[in-house]
Amino acid sequence: MEGSPSFLFEKQLTVVLENHPGTLADVCSCLAVKEINILALSIAEMIDTGELRIVVNNARRAKALLEECGFDVLESEVLVVEMTNEPGVMAQIARRLAKGRVNIEYAYCSASKEGNRVLGVLKVSDASKALDLLADYEKWGES
Repeated sequence: MEGSPSFLFEKQLTVVLENHPGTLADVCSCLAVKEINILALSIAEMIDTGELRIVVNNARRAKALLEECGFDVLESEVLVVEMTNEPGVMAQIARRLAKGRVNIEYAYCSASKEGNRVLGVLKVSDASKALDLLADYEKWGES
């Protein structure tokens, strides 16, 4: 398959934020002043709060910075997938994990309109099993 996905486990930071204007700007500014780059971001809306999930270029440093800025931060491991931006790629990955009985607890993805690559972040139930299932992606079409 052309442009096979790459699979890597990264630390994701989760911050519960007050749901009002400027809160996300505060988080992003806290990281930007120390040159922490946000690679992926998702916010789930709740009633009075929002749950921010981010993958950054230096999770350990970002966690410390956010705590210094007054935020409570949780850390978890997520599967980061860089894949070709074409129909069916995520379906193949999700199906492969499902057949191996690995649950995708949540996911978020993004691509630019002109971009040919997608960055996906998946929280899976079994990290090592997921990597084993996805390791031979190039051969999937042969079976």
